Amino acid sequence: MASSPAPSPVSVAVQFVLTGIVWGSSFLFIAVALTGMTPAQVAGGRLLFGALALAAIVAIRRERLPRGLRTWGHLCVLAMTFCVVPFLLFAWAEQHVSSGLASIFNATTPIMTAIMAWAVFRVESLRLGQLIGIGVGIVGVVVIIAPGAVGEVGDSTVAQLALLGATACYGVSLAYMRRFLGDSGLSGIAFAFGYIGPAAAFMLLLSPVILAEPMRLTLPVVGSIVALGVLGTGVAYVWNQNTLRAWGPTRASTVTYITPVVGVGLGILVLGERISWNEPVGAAVVFLGILLVQQRIRLPRRILA
Repeated sequence: MASSPAPSPVSVAVQFVLTGIVWGSSFLFIAVALTGMTPAQVAGGRLLFGALALAAIVAIRRERLPRGLRTWGHLCVLAMTFCVVPFLLFAWAEQHVSSGLASIFNATTPIMTAIMAWAVFRVESLRLGQLIGIGVGIVGVVVIIAPGAVGEVGDSTVAQLALLGATACYGVSLAYMRRFLGDSGLSGIAFAFGYIGPAAAFMLLLSPVILAEPMRLTLPVVGSIVALGVLGTGVAYVWNQNTLRAWGPTRASTVTYITPVVGVGLGILVLGERISWNEPVGAAVVFLGILLVQQRIRLPRRILA
């Protein structure tokens, strides 16, 4: 089948905004789903519904799927690092921290991506100003975590470290995509299905263990897991792939500017969550670090000299 035409600039911009809104809402959906499901059940459910949604789109559009074992091997790596592990970590962590705080930590993804692309996969070189930006971002994370960790390293602190582990997985995955799958030739839909499908299959293999724990499937729980899967893990990943290809990784990653605003807002309005002073302050420092890493602001030359 011939490749589908590239989306228009307006279409890409709309998809970018919708991705930020849907992914920002995902933290609310996780919190609600956890009221009736275990973290593994939440991760498995979102992957299952996401894979089903993408499979339907692939079938309707008759998208070309990868044929080579090498490509499928790389996609299976992404299934673990981009889906299974971070989804489990986010779901587990939200048992101990607010959905708004989880969305704030998700904003560290561009910094994690820069670190992995530069230090691990060697697909990107960083200037001194960008390295300073990484340092600023780390300071922001410390501001968020430190007040709770000074007194005692409890569940909340461990959960925040788990959230950083999840965004580190995203950073590894995005750099891995660039290193090994930059020329896959697949459409955004087929590419997203290529790693979400295997991730869902892996969780299905674990279903005897996952389903051993009882579930309380109320309407809000079921609605949240379906929305989390179909929208957050299905359609939004296609939108993100389209944005990534049209704008490049740096501009596309600015979706993380939208997600914490949506996530924190919904946490306050819907769940009645409260935020501590250090969370928005730390988030602002993290955003400053992101701007430096992405070279959207530059330090004066006399500082870099």
